[in-house]
Amino acid sequence: MPKQRPEPFDIDEQEERPSKSQLKREMHALQALGETLIAMKPAERARFPLSDDMLRAIEETSRIRSHEGRRRHMQYVGKLIRKEDLTAIQGVFDAIEQEKTQRDHAFHRLEKWRDRMVDEGDDAVDLFMADYPNADRQALRQLVRNARKEREQGKPPTSSRKLFKHLRDTLAL
Repeated sequence: MPKQRPEPFDIDEQEERPSKSQLKREMHALQALGETLIAMKPAERARFPLSDDMLRAIEETSRIRSHEGRRRHMQYVGKLIRKEDLTAIQGVFDAIEQEKTQRDHAFHRLEKWRDRMVDEGDDAVDLFMADYPNADRQALRQLVRNARKEREQGKPPTSSRKLFKHLRDTLAL
């Protein structure tokens, strides 16, 4: 009986499989994702759709003190994360990032209002009051006067910070 020759490798099939290095990079990325989840506060972590096994592994991490034990545990967390819904987890990360961006934009708008009020005085306060009628005009005017006085005297911007805090509280940011 003649020897059977092995089937030749299909080049396309070989290219479809990821390389060993690529697999390692993916596993390190999953471990990094696990470390990010571990570093979060429990209230933030509650937003993520994680399995019970994953949550137990995350809680277990805080009890591990040895460096080598932690390294092995992080590999285990990386293994568990492979079973999670990564698109849903990424969606939550995207939502958190979008909220952060919106909050940053709101703070920049408040900074512009504060600077404008200190520069222009009562005219800017009136414009702010037109946009936000629930604001306390008297408190705003007092803080603006104090901030202008501090700026003229070259003092630290204590009243300017108070004005910003008052604006932030008024808009509930």
